[in-house]
Amino acid sequence: MARITKKEKSNGLYQAILTLKTEEEVYDFFQDLCTVTELRAMEQRFEVAVLLRRGMIYNDILERTGASSATISRVNRSLAFGHGGYQTFFERQKEKEKERLAEEQS
Repeated sequence: MARITKKEKSNGLYQAILTLKTEEEVYDFFQDLCTVTELRAMEQRFEVAVLLRRGMIYNDILERTGASSATISRVNRSLAFGHGGYQTFFERQKEKEKERLAEEQS
């Protein structure tokens, strides 16, 4: 997959995201930055990634999310051949879940 080259202009966006500390701050930032349609598209792609990761099949994902088969396919390609962004998230979520379970057992 093609990678967006790092340019000074685009770097500012990613640095801004890294300064946000709470879910509410992130939500507010993206509300200001994106249109409702853009946010819904990103939310949908993320949900598709989660469902694909769980092993759900295309037709069930399409029915559940309303995502097109092209969107599901694109997300699936990103999971398989992308830059590892989804994978990083899933690994960190797994670590957080392990930590949470360990705390509950203590």
